[in-house]
Amino acid sequence: MSITPERKTELVKEYATHEGDTGSPEVQVAVLTERIVNLTEHFKTHKKDNHSRRGLLMLVSQRRRLLDYLKNRDTQRYTTLIGRLGLRK
Repeated sequence: MSITPERKTELVKEYATHEGDTGSPEVQVAVLTERIVNLTEHFKTHKKDNHSRRGLLMLVSQRRRLLDYLKNRDTQRYTTLIGRLGLRK
């Protein structure tokens, strides 16, 4: 359900805006998206796992808040991130 440290390092390198960047909205949204995808796969086999479902809803809400923040601050970065992650069509 959680992501491995190696995968998280890959995501940080891929979405970082500068060297050593781990806290930018792009990196945070990418990591949250990976966790959301993993939990979604988990629910395909464990339909009644309501405790983890609550955690999934919290992750989705946190990602939504970060995306709203990024959209209000810099629309270009927001649209680029959405395109790279494939969140909207």
